[in-house]
This record gives sequence, C-alpha cells and structure tokens, in this order.
Amino acid sequence: MDTDPATGLVAALDIGGTKIAGALVDGEGRIRVRSQRPTPAREDGETVMAAVEAVLADLAASPLWESAGAVGIGSAGPVDASRGTVSPVNVPGWRDYPLVERVRRAAAGRPVTLVGDGVAMTAAEHWLGAARGHANALCLVVSTGVGGGLVLNGRVHPGPTGNAGHIGHVPVDLDGEACACGGRGCVERLASGPHLARRALENGWRPGPDGDVSAVAVAAAARAGDPAAVAAFERAARALAAGIAATAALVEIDIAVVGGGVAGAGEVLFAPLRRSLGTYAALSFTRNLTVVPAATGTDAGLLGAAAAVMRADAAPDS
Repeated sequence: MDTDPATGLVAALDIGGTKIAGALVDGEGRIRVRSQRPTPAREDGETVMAAVEAVLADLAASPLWESAGAVGIGSAGPVDASRGTVSPVNVPGWRDYPLVERVRRAAAGRPVTLVGDGVAMTAAEHWLGAARGHANALCLVVSTGVGGGLVLNGRVHPGPTGNAGHIGHVPVDLDGEACACGGRGCVERLASGPHLARRALENGWRPGPDGDVSAVAVAAAARAGDPAAVAAFERAARALAAGIAATAALVEIDIAVVGGGVAGAGEVLFAPLRRSLGTYAALSFTRNLTVVPAATGTDAGLLGAAAAVMRADAAPDS
C-alpha cells in the first residue's frame, strides 16, 4: 500500500517480549496517538493476543482511527511474512501464530503488513534516522534479544519471510553455548542484555542495594570501573563486532547502526565495539565501516512498522 506522505495515517504495532506498543503514525513520521501494554510473554497465545487487541482498541478509540487505512507490524521473530505467522523466541505461546489474520480481524479488515522487529528498526533508521541517505547498511537492535535488518542498494531488504539481516542468530563462537533458537554460539547468546548481565554475575559483579541485575545496572558498574562489568561489555562488543564484520564481508555495508536498550550504555559498549571491529573487519572493503548509535530511539519499532506500510522500499519482497 502506498500512503500519501503528507496526509497518510497508518496504525503501527511493535510487539516484543517485554511490551506491545501501538500508534497512529502520519506520513511524516509523527506519532499522533499511542498505546502500550506489557507482553504476557509466559502466558498462552490467546492471552498474548488479547494484549495486542487491547492496544488496537485503544487506537480505535481515537477519532483518527478511521483515517488509518492499514496496519504495519514489527514483531519479535522469527516471523514469516509470506504466511503471516510469527514464532518469537521470547514468546513461547506463539508458534506459527497467525498474527496477520488475527490483527486484520481486530482492525476491521484493514490490510496488514508484517516484518521482523529488526527489519522494522532498519526501516525507521533508513527513513528518519542514522541510516538515512546510506545505500548499504546494517541496523541492529541489542536488547532482550539481538535483531537486525539490511539496507541494500538503497532499499530495505526484508527477504522473502521478513527476517533478512537477523544478525542475532549468526554463530560467532563455534564452541559456544546453546541458544534458544536451536543453534549454538549465536551473537544473541553473547551480546543480549540478559546474557551480558548473566556473564557479569558469573564473573564476580554484584548488584547494588536495589538488587538490579539488568544490563543497565551492569553498564553503570562498568562506567564506575567494575572489572567484571567492563569485561562483560567487552565480550558482548566482540560478538557484535564479529557479526557486523561478517555481514560487511558478505554484502559490503558502509555503516552499522546500533540501537536497543543495551546500546543505551553509550561508550561502555561503543568504544570496545569500535576497537573490536578494527580487528575483525580487516579486508580493504570493510575497513572503513562506520558504527553509530541509532537515532529513532524507543519509537524505532513503531516508526518502522509504519514505514513497512508507507514506503515501497520497506515492503516485503514478493
């Protein structure tokens, strides 16, 4: 669906393991109405869907709802855009779940476009953020999991199922731990927030009086010089650098944009990431790769889901 960039309005859903966010987004990328619910990730599939329907009901209560001609979804993956199904690793109640059909029904028959959350973030960054103007880019979400998406030849490239660029499940440790995806030694197993924090705890880091054991707390400890916290971020950075370098060798990207909660650590992550990239990206055509923070922030998923509907270069390959 092509939407008038000046006046078009679409509904957007950003579905992850922690929250389900929704918004009405206009053609200039402005969020006009928003809603959010926690994801009941450990409940059954219908309970999760009820939370999605509650977010859509909030949007439908707005007078602007009637102007929204379609729905875009960026979902934790893997997704299968060709079948309209999702099987998020961190939402076990959804396996081959017919999300597109269910959202279409809840949205009164509006057309629905589905992409993975990494592709959604990529579409947002290419439309409005740090990848804007770049013809070849990798965008990463480093949070509860690690996702990603690609821009190739000036277009977002979701691939046939909407999962292309999913760097989180690129193996970088041949003898590494088993990953929830079924693989072993994946980037996500080394660099996601929960695994980064677990590594810090295993190596001697201890939380403060509040008991916070999140990656945010580890980042604060790393900034204060705690050696186990610093080492945990350096290890995560090496894993990310190896995945980014492998991607650059395959498809010749010139920029890697890193967002998500773990990226909020700032130079605690980016300094060792850039150092490690210098080691892994050694070929002449990968050596000048730039790594920058994402610019669209916590709204990247919503803006990217909207872009999947509005922008032809974000539409799934047919």
